[in-house]
Amino acid sequence: MALSSSVFVCGLGFLLTLISSFAVSQSQLALNSEEQDSVYQVLDSINSDFPWRSIFPDDLCSSAPHGVVCDYFSGEGDNETETPHITELNFGYVSDYSPNPPCSPYSTLNPRIFSSFKYLRKLFFYKCFTQTNVSVPEIPDSFGSSLEELVFVENPSLVGSLSGMIRNFTRLRRLVLTGTGVYGKIPDEVANLTSLEELTLSQNKFSGELTLNLANLKELKILDLSHNHFQGNVSDTIGRLSQLLKLDLSWNRFTGKIPENIKHLQRLAFLDLSYNEFSSPGLPLFLGQMPMLREVYLSGNKLGGQIPEIWEKLGGILGIGLSRMGLIGKIPASMGIFLRNVSYLGLDNNKLEGTVPEEFGFLEKVNELNLENNGLSGRLPFSSKFASRIGGKLRLKGNIGLCVDEEQSTLTFKGSRGSLGTLKICSKPDLPSPVLVHGGSSTIHLYCFYQLMLLGVLGFLFVLA
Repeated sequence: MALSSSVFVCGLGFLLTLISSFAVSQSQLALNSEEQDSVYQVLDSINSDFPWRSIFPDDLCSSAPHGVVCDYFSGEGDNETETPHITELNFGYVSDYSPNPPCSPYSTLNPRIFSSFKYLRKLFFYKCFTQTNVSVPEIPDSFGSSLEELVFVENPSLVGSLSGMIRNFTRLRRLVLTGTGVYGKIPDEVANLTSLEELTLSQNKFSGELTLNLANLKELKILDLSHNHFQGNVSDTIGRLSQLLKLDLSWNRFTGKIPENIKHLQRLAFLDLSYNEFSSPGLPLFLGQMPMLREVYLSGNKLGGQIPEIWEKLGGILGIGLSRMGLIGKIPASMGIFLRNVSYLGLDNNKLEGTVPEEFGFLEKVNELNLENNGLSGRLPFSSKFASRIGGKLRLKGNIGLCVDEEQSTLTFKGSRGSLGTLKICSKPDLPSPVLVHGGSSTIHLYCFYQLMLLGVLGFLFVLA
């Protein structure tokens, strides 16, 4: 019932926002009847609850659902007449700002998509294949000479191997397949898509080793293979993607060393290798040679070792995740000195010891600081203003040696108790008890008297020397 209501709401919003003017400009040539009929058939396969031919009876290049896009192309040879053709098919109601034709729970892939639209540049499906299994299509070799974007987002019932879907798409810039049931290896043919700028294959069921020769993808800016079942070593060819801005291999089963030639990715801003099985000894030192980094996440890899002094050139970093890595030793004060723009810092569930660096109290832009479940001790260096600003995202529990000054215990950490655990009150420093010495009308403290005597002895020795 809830699903039906959802479909109804999407459909109502679609009808209210999409029906545009039906006036057909007589000065423009109409879409040929075969191509127009193919659009209707594809729309019916996506959602047969709508009478598409009745809602949009006129030329679809003059009046079409949002997401169905035309363009005009000059004829070949001496024929200079411009003719219209379908260039984009976008399905799945995203929002009122992107009210594409809504999909039904029983959407299917009509084979006409891959045979009737010679000029198609973009094919987009959002939450279309959600209940009824739809096999990954075997795309004919003749399709895709103009295709630039092939996007499937949150289609869990799209199942099968990707091998039959990849053809000689020489113009393809974006290949996005996320949240599907697609399985198996990434076909080697992907390495021939030399125009690719984005390869996102996240949250699927891919497995096996990543044998893809990435060196050919010289234009690639985004590589996201996260949340799959890949295993084995990461190919060294990954270091040859000189244009790469984002690299996300998180939540797989990659093993071996983290490739050191990642340091050659000097434009890289986002690096996420977290929750794999990498076994490099310690935090990679080459990170300190990548000043363009803005986010680095290595959590869940048992790299061990101490946190190195690599932060001097990384002042632009906004997020760092180094949780559950088996890190030991002290937290370097340099992290507090150089990481002044950091918003998220996660060092939890390691074996860190010593005090929290006083410099951490000056991280003015941090919104979440997680130091839970280590062996930290000593006074917290955070001011009332600092702790109040972060609130419950200052996470310190599981460090039984940490303490807070008594005068700050109720003010500084008010409202943060759940994330701090039970903080003890710091003991006051041991000072000699003042003992009074009476002599005439003057009274001095005994410990001051001893200090004066010591200074006198030192002065006498200096004169003798």
